[in-house]
Amino acid sequence: MLRGRCRCGAVTYQIALEDLPASYACHCEDCQTWSGSAFALHAMLPESPICFQGAATTFALNGAERAASEHIGCEACMTRLANRNSAVPGMLILRAGTLVRSREIEPYVHIWTSRKQPWIALPASAQAFHRTPTPAEFQAAVATAAEGRRT
Repeated sequence: MLRGRCRCGAVTYQIALEDLPASYACHCEDCQTWSGSAFALHAMLPESPICFQGAATTFALNGAERAASEHIGCEACMTRLANRNSAVPGMLILRAGTLVRSREIEPYVHIWTSRKQPWIALPASAQAFHRTPTPAEFQAAVATAAEGRRT
């Protein structure tokens, strides 16, 4: 069972998985702004194995400029834990840095590298996309990266 939490611990979650999920780094300007950093670290998972406990709150973005999304976080410390996005129904986009074992995560894929900060050097072997890949491209990149890590 994987576990995660917000910064203050008021909201926790469990994921019915043993292994860390495949994670990706998004270098888009929205993720840079929301994270206050050079990129955001995410993992896309089916919603079903994730269970939130505590005073989680949600807010929605209507999608006027982008896909509609609902964000899950902690009202007390304002940590954003995950979001649901109309572009990938049935999936939850987890903020992978909120996992207790986040130090073990290395992104499988980097997206929106066209907006990457110039001082970040990606590994030569990194699966990278200048913008958001199609679901099929993303799935193939994750599978390729996962296979490379097993060998």
